[in-house]
Amino acid sequence: AGVNLQTTQEKIAETANFMYERKMMISMIVNKCLQQSVLKLIGTVEKPKYTSAEEKNILATNNSVRTSNFFQGAFTSFMFRSYDDSKHYAEKYLDCIGNTWANLLLQHAVHAFYI
Repeated sequence: AGVNLQTTQEKIAETANFMYERKMMISMIVNKCLQQSVLKLIGTVEKPKYTSAEEKNILATNNSVRTSNFFQGAFTSFMFRSYDDSKHYAEKYLDCIGNTWANLLLQHAVHAFYI
């Protein structure tokens, strides 16, 4: 299983570079959430680094990306029994979706039909 995780990590890093070269910033940020989960499974505490001001700006201004980021953080923290972090991310996630019912409905529909 460890070899597969290492291979997955390498492919995620290649994908991140591919997205960065083509300026696919939103997809790259979502990919970094996945990368962080794989790094935790491997046992590395390293976090993917944000390489540009544009990425930070997207995280600060794009509610959809921020919502996905917080949800993934809450889920990953919960799976690794880091309940304080999970609570922190869940509160931020709920703040993002609490303002719009359409966003809330969409998130529930995605989880109902996708998973």
